[in-house]
Amino acid sequence: MRTRSRVFAALATVTVGAGLVAAPAAEAARSADPTTLVNTSIGNNGDGTTFPGAAAPFGMVQLSPDTQLKKYASYDYAQDSILGFSHTHLSGVGCQTMGNFRFMPTTGAVTSSDPAQYGSKFSHATEKASPGSYSVRLDKYDVQAELSATERTGRHRYTYPAGANSQNVLIEAGESNGYTYAGDVHVVGNDTVEGWLQGGNFCWETEKERYKVFFSAKFDRPFASFGTWTDDKLTPGTRDAALGSKRAGAWLSFDPRAGKQVGASVGVSYTGVDGARLNRGAETERNFDRTKDKANRAWRDELNRLRVAGGSTADQRTFYSALYRSLLHPSIGSDVDGRYRGHDDKVHRSDSPYYQMFSLWDTYRSQNQLVALLHPERAADMTKSVLKIYQDGGWLPRWALAGGETNVMSGDPVTPWVVDNYRRGLLDDRTARALFDALWRNANEVPADQSKFRGRDGNPSYVKNGWIGYRDVPGYQFGDTRQAGSASLEYGLADCSLSLMAQGLGERDKAKVLASRCENFTKLWDKSVQSKGFTGFPRSRAEDGSWVGDPDPAKSTGFHEGTPWQYQWLAQQDPKALFGLMGGAEKAEQRLDTFFDMPLLLKDPAKAAKESWVIGAYDYHNNFAFNPNNEPDLHAPWMYSWTGAPWKTSAVMRAAKTLFTDTPYGMPGNDDLGTISSWLVFSMIGVFEATPGSGVYSLSAPMFEKVELRPEHGRKLTIEARGADAAKLQYVAGAKVGHRGLDRSWLTHDELLNAHKIKFELTDQPSTWGVNAAPPKLLDAR
Repeated sequence: MRTRSRVFAALATVTVGAGLVAAPAAEAARSADPTTLVNTSIGNNGDGTTFPGAAAPFGMVQLSPDTQLKKYASYDYAQDSILGFSHTHLSGVGCQTMGNFRFMPTTGAVTSSDPAQYGSKFSHATEKASPGSYSVRLDKYDVQAELSATERTGRHRYTYPAGANSQNVLIEAGESNGYTYAGDVHVVGNDTVEGWLQGGNFCWETEKERYKVFFSAKFDRPFASFGTWTDDKLTPGTRDAALGSKRAGAWLSFDPRAGKQVGASVGVSYTGVDGARLNRGAETERNFDRTKDKANRAWRDELNRLRVAGGSTADQRTFYSALYRSLLHPSIGSDVDGRYRGHDDKVHRSDSPYYQMFSLWDTYRSQNQLVALLHPERAADMTKSVLKIYQDGGWLPRWALAGGETNVMSGDPVTPWVVDNYRRGLLDDRTARALFDALWRNANEVPADQSKFRGRDGNPSYVKNGWIGYRDVPGYQFGDTRQAGSASLEYGLADCSLSLMAQGLGERDKAKVLASRCENFTKLWDKSVQSKGFTGFPRSRAEDGSWVGDPDPAKSTGFHEGTPWQYQWLAQQDPKALFGLMGGAEKAEQRLDTFFDMPLLLKDPAKAAKESWVIGAYDYHNNFAFNPNNEPDLHAPWMYSWTGAPWKTSAVMRAAKTLFTDTPYGMPGNDDLGTISSWLVFSMIGVFEATPGSGVYSLSAPMFEKVELRPEHGRKLTIEARGADAAKLQYVAGAKVGHRGLDRSWLTHDELLNAHKIKFELTDQPSTWGVNAAPPKLLDAR
């Protein structure tokens, strides 16, 4: 590590304002209701791909407007027409999916089943949204549509204009935002519609991945007439329709003389229509307003687990909106009676809530840690759900979409994801041992050819050589042999974390085998490669050991959604060994400075972030700079903790903060089920686990004067940082845990939970705090 004298010498070359931030600050303002600070429109575009509609925390239902089909979250803020309101969405994914069971209120004669024909113009000026509710005026019909949700139901209220000669609700049960393969719809009696569909082919990767979802909708008024459609053929008076080549749906008409409002409660289930009915009956409140109030209270309770004070109102809106998005997924997958559909396509019963929608390649880096911190009981149930996927389906998931494994992305994200929760003490011994056996198998074998799981398909060469032999398999967008360079690095981090779990469970021989893989990243290091004045970078290798592809580390052969410049930092399990390959900690710091454009960043953080870093949400390839829009290098700002310059992490994160605003275009990249939002939340409170599986948090300068953390059934933790301001370059000059001084830039999970109070002293000039006390490497994080 760098010595104190060398740090002072380095600081002398930096020009920033001098002096401690010590001016008295007024007691930071804090909203009594943090839901009023959430803007659900942030990221509602092709970069963030979030949705604005109604959902409960971790709910099965996400009831939201659709402005387009076959596109991400099916809502784009730039569009001006609504096609309807569907009941399932995923927040921030980069592939079309879900958007199931679309409802649309209309007036007049029903003449078309095509949403392009019956859709309506709308204005953002009439949209109103808050956690758990959404409303908008549909200009074409002068209908006010209001939505709310419980965990497993969607609640609709439509107010039709006076004088309307017909009040209709159109229900599309076949066509979704994603691919659909089967489905049908049934008009039951004079007030209920039910149906189901089978969807899948997420990210166009495989048709083996399929899921089934069902609904039961009960209206508060009887139908005056009804009909169904298959594709473009409408048949009045019929009760049943099956999916054709495009669509299957039903329309319901109500007598305007009975009143202006029509309401519906829609139960959703993945087990069957019976489950949807059960969920609807159990979770339907007496009226729409009670549902809306209950949803708001649930979100208020969630957001109160992590409160902030101080800073600008815009910063608080950005923060609470990110916290909101962080707590939408994974989603409840079990019915109110505990039944769920497993990965064997059979219905099982669980004695704990079963969760689904696991975007693990993304969430293992930040969102899992935030859920585990705020909601340890939910995190435990989510981990048990992953075990159930293994027990039902025969293998561990990588990206599980409802009851199907998509095999999307690469590497081995499930391992550090599980280990993180194990090391936090969230798993009982039986669950931990069963999961370890599954993870050990995952780390050393591959699924049978007929399995719908791909698993670690690079294991044959990786277990033998320590790297995955590169092979571009035709027809596979993903797969570890095609992403051999980055997947080898991901495997190494996963195996290293699993060695800690093995050690904790007394599996010493297996722990030794896994620990021997911690430094497999060194086997990918090509010492001959040069770029930007630096020598040596990771590179993909063939099974025979020869190097593969363009040697330029700004190119992407074998590196998933990134380049060797971004992936070189994915060896945080042993920074000392990594920095040794780079020529030492000082040379590594110079690489980081180039990576972030540190000279410009210290003069103009916003300019460095917007001009020097990777700009586009999908501009993964052929770049050497930091990419804050995607997951592979999210931990890189904290690598300064190991070079002896932790103050630079604070500088980088304040530059990154400029990319996030409280506008619909306020996210630089896909949120990926809360991953980027969780990363922002952690960075704004000054705490982040840079090495997944370690249970060690690196510390940086908070961006709020006060933070209150209230974990479920845990002690309150207060973080204070007088004068904290996200708009200024600030660094940690000193810190105390309780009354004890803290001279290192990290805390263990237990230390954080038991701290009661952490107090930071901030400065506006680079600081020597923590320079000689780096976080432990992963194997030492006992």
